[in-house]
Amino acid sequence: MEALDKILKRLQCNYDHPQPQVKLVVGVEKEVKSLTSHLQAIQAVLDDAEEKQVKDKTVSLWLGRLKYASYDIEDALDEWITGRRKLQIEGGIGENALIAPHKKKKVRFCFRASCLGFKQEEFGFKQVFLRHDIADKIKEINEELHDIATQRDMFKSESGSKSSERLRRVQSTSLIDEEEICGRVGERNELLSMLLCESREQQKGLHIISIVGMGGIGKTTLAQLACNHVEVKRKFDKLLRVCVSDPCEQFRIAKAIAEALGIPSSNLGEFQSLLKLISESITGKRFLLVLDDVWDVDCIKWEPFYLCLKNGLHGSKILVTTRKKSVASMMGSTDTDIITVMELAEEECWSLFKRLAFFGPSINDCEKLEQIGRRIAGKFKGLPLAAKTIGSLMRSKQIEEEWERILNSDLWRVEEMEKGVLSSLLLSYNDLPSKVKICFSYCAVFPKNYNIKKHELITLWMAQSYLSAEQNKEMEIIGEEYFSILASRSLFQEFERSYDNRIIECKMHDMEHDFARFVSQNECFSMEINGSEEPNTINSLDEKVRHLMLIIGREASFRVPICRVKRIRSLLIDNSRTSCSYFNGEILEELFRESTSLRALDFWGSYEVSPFWTLKIPRNIEKLVHLRYLNLSCQNIRKLPETLCELYNLEKLYTTRCLYLEELPEGIGKLINMKHLLNYRTDSLRYMPVGIGRLTGLRTLDEFHVIGGGGVDGRKACWFESLKNLKHLQVCGIRKLGDVSDVGEAKRLELDKKKYLSCLRLWFDKKEEGGERRKNEDDQLLLEALRPPLDLKELEIRYYRGSTVFPSWMTSLINLRSLDLSLCENCEQLPPLGKLPSLEKLSLLHMRSVKRVGDECLGIESDHHGSSSSSLVIIAFPKLKSLTISSMLELEEWDYGITRTGNTVINIMPRLSSLEIVACPNLKALPDHIHQTTTLKELRIVHCGLLEERYRTGEGEEWPKISHIPSIDID
Repeated sequence: MEALDKILKRLQCNYDHPQPQVKLVVGVEKEVKSLTSHLQAIQAVLDDAEEKQVKDKTVSLWLGRLKYASYDIEDALDEWITGRRKLQIEGGIGENALIAPHKKKKVRFCFRASCLGFKQEEFGFKQVFLRHDIADKIKEINEELHDIATQRDMFKSESGSKSSERLRRVQSTSLIDEEEICGRVGERNELLSMLLCESREQQKGLHIISIVGMGGIGKTTLAQLACNHVEVKRKFDKLLRVCVSDPCEQFRIAKAIAEALGIPSSNLGEFQSLLKLISESITGKRFLLVLDDVWDVDCIKWEPFYLCLKNGLHGSKILVTTRKKSVASMMGSTDTDIITVMELAEEECWSLFKRLAFFGPSINDCEKLEQIGRRIAGKFKGLPLAAKTIGSLMRSKQIEEEWERILNSDLWRVEEMEKGVLSSLLLSYNDLPSKVKICFSYCAVFPKNYNIKKHELITLWMAQSYLSAEQNKEMEIIGEEYFSILASRSLFQEFERSYDNRIIECKMHDMEHDFARFVSQNECFSMEINGSEEPNTINSLDEKVRHLMLIIGREASFRVPICRVKRIRSLLIDNSRTSCSYFNGEILEELFRESTSLRALDFWGSYEVSPFWTLKIPRNIEKLVHLRYLNLSCQNIRKLPETLCELYNLEKLYTTRCLYLEELPEGIGKLINMKHLLNYRTDSLRYMPVGIGRLTGLRTLDEFHVIGGGGVDGRKACWFESLKNLKHLQVCGIRKLGDVSDVGEAKRLELDKKKYLSCLRLWFDKKEEGGERRKNEDDQLLLEALRPPLDLKELEIRYYRGSTVFPSWMTSLINLRSLDLSLCENCEQLPPLGKLPSLEKLSLLHMRSVKRVGDECLGIESDHHGSSSSSLVIIAFPKLKSLTISSMLELEEWDYGITRTGNTVINIMPRLSSLEIVACPNLKALPDHIHQTTTLKELRIVHCGLLEERYRTGEGEEWPKISHIPSIDID
């Protein structure tokens, strides 16, 4: 507080003796530096106040004013930096001006520049305007801080050490398997018995089972464990899960059930038609529907669902989780069908806590801390969520004093914390570094039960400048570290992972979501817009909201007054449920005019966007000078305005699946902070602007469209070899390779020297489908010339016209993890992919000339004759986990003649866990190694007539050979 007092006293002095406006303009650099120090001091005070959990209402209001003043300071500083950057780029000042000096315009004024402290030759109208504009903002901020200064005596606190805390490096940890559960064996066995019992299958009507218990005791986890049981998966044809929460919204629940049944989104219309589609989809099938977190006791709302679900096969069941026994009774569960989940016994709480808290420490350390740990576990009041949260927290603490501090914390006694759960979360939250705290609270912008995509979350954190910069470390890496901290504290759950075990998506427990809302002080908010009754809800939005997510329903029919919250910093709009954008140019123009503090703007459309409806992005988008992240995905946009290139802070631009986008702005080279241009599937893009070559900081360029003639102005277009300048590329896609006539262009690109490149997509399509195409042999030469770095991790080749020859460098990619070969129509046999030692994921799509997959794919020589009598083992595809074979219409055989050569045994795909075969109507059988593998967890066979007949569940002649696989989908 001492630092803040000095600032406020200085402001009081300035306010009593205000400087003339001209003087403020002249000294703006000094004022900017002063504002920077003010901001640091204010943030330290706010961190300290949060740590102390100040509860006095007057003090909280004072702190609120201080917080909003800090936002204004951030905006002013950002505008000053941006303004100077703009002048540099446009040739106004500095050595880095991009416009030649002779093109700078001289401006004459009716007053002497020297009176304002500038030399005449470096003075210009734009500079004066920038200084005057920022000076006005600084004056307003100083006045606001002066008012706050008059209240400073209300808040007496000393700056805590937490305010200057530096982020600790993330320790490498192994996340505990969340499927393990303590103290619920009896309840799980009882639930399994109800789900699997045969006697009830002869009864008419649906069997409705309910799990009842208070929040935080693991009802959802118990339901998930049961549904993941092998026998349960085998018994039911369809496993469906819907998170209800809050009041029963019939359309939303019906839509969720329909989506789980695989009903196309284009058919998801009004409520009654949805029910009809659901009824038709489950007819003759045995299903298990989980309705999670049901609150609403209005039986009239549920009646249509019962009528709709009656057509399921006898033995179908509905599993309900709820906090109220009255809900279970209303849903139709009898007393014998209700499982009441109580608090864990203290010993069970201790067991769960111990498993998490002592994961890793030595036995001696465990013995020293066990006595304190048992006393901590006694405070959990039998709630597993509390045990899990605090257990995850204590894992990073090895000193007795730290454990004593948690044990004796006053937060255990906070009365309004429900049953100790939120107090547990608060203890874990307060132990986080300050930057990670704000990253956690930001997650409240998503609705409950939302699938949070990790990379998008990190992008949003970056847009708000929540990540602490570290020398020589990418911001995305820091974001990954922050995410790992939160995951290791069990603040995220239900992780979805990629083939290589990386987290892709996660969710938050309802309690954790409520807690995030609590600590964000309602600055983060989300709502779903469905009908005409919603405007009142939106009009009641608190002006404190800084981060807002809107989910636009199909039936939304009014204009959303989003501009009401003028100082909003994040606006995330999910418009994916409709076939045309909910927004038009008029609405966007108002948004851009009013909401100029936006750092992140995300309004993605629908995959089914109508080609007859066009969205025009207004020119006044240039007003969003703070914008770091802009997502325009899945919108029908023909052209982006040149004024978008005035967004000098923009770091990430999405135009993914803007299928009708024809041009990018010519001035895109001015976006010098751009790191990611995500333009995947911009099929109509005619060329890349010449400025792309100047974006030397680019990490991602999803699609670079090669020039192929067709009337494109060569002065506007970026040539193929300009990619050579982008030395930091990590992800790169190159399209229209079918238009490259000179193989030398590809060689001059020197792809193999891009040491950071990890993902490469090569598409040999053409700009124009008609017309003469160069020889197929040229594709082979061109692909050979496009040699990537040996450290490449992901490779996709599409539309390649070579016959049997793939490039020599392909099997040299010893670190390649993912390979996708698609639409290579002349390819008659596969390359020796079994040699790739790191390959984990392989996709073969639309390879229409491949009739047989055999020994050539393994990459093993048949003349292996060992001179020794001892046996050797050669492994083909040693790390392959996921294999997809799709639309191979001519494929008839998949088998290997080599299983042993001499004394050498050949082991094929020993780690394969997922196999998907789609639309291969002539494939006769699976190879023997698939029948014998014990690692395969998922097998999916769709639209493969011969295979379906041979392996049909319980009936096909080869069914016994695959029946050991836990998850089988044959359709």
